[in-house]
Amino acid sequence: MAAHLPLMVWLSPSFPVGAFAYSHGLEWSFESGDLHDAQTLHDWLDALVSHGSLRNDLILFACTVRVLESRDDAALTEIAELALALANSAERRLETVTQGNAFVSALRAAWPCATVDHLKQVWPGDVAYPVAVAAASAGHGLPLPASLEAYGLAFVANLVSASVRLGIVGQTDGQKLTAALVPALRAAAAEAALSTLEDLGGCCYRSDLASLRHETQYSRLFRS
Repeated sequence: MAAHLPLMVWLSPSFPVGAFAYSHGLEWSFESGDLHDAQTLHDWLDALVSHGSLRNDLILFACTVRVLESRDDAALTEIAELALALANSAERRLETVTQGNAFVSALRAAWPCATVDHLKQVWPGDVAYPVAVAAASAGHGLPLPASLEAYGLAFVANLVSASVRLGIVGQTDGQKLTAALVPALRAAAAEAALSTLEDLGGCCYRSDLASLRHETQYSRLFRS
């Protein structure tokens, strides 16, 4: 259990990456009427976990850990670049690089490890969030399955929190939603642990469109 404590710190709302500022397109989806109750929100988040952006993030996470362990710098560069390319809107890119860069800065100050320093030597540019957290996990010797599950749960918890602030669901329904998505999160993490870059892909087009539409939404609480 002690091995999991760093994950609890890094992925908690108190870790200074600014996750609370992003809704991943949920704000526009609520404004447009796509999301209006617990069931529609559950279906939306379940799709992100099983077929959308979180699935890809988990695969990138697992691949990053493996190439850092094998010291394959060419593959590490490919993953770092691909993670940015998969951010298919300006706000999705902002969301992942702002959190990724902030995570690297905070980690190097408080939880230094050689793998994060090595990542920045190999890839000095912006770092996508899943790549940054994966480098920290590898550097501190944390088990991959637990790391993937924790990352996925933090993603869902943050979007549930955003949904509560938007008024889509209340706090109790939000907790019920998080609990209901745990089996899907575990399955996605287990799949990602065995996946390669060839397995990347998604089909959550409405979510992708939401991130594009949010860029011009008139009244906004969130940055994405």
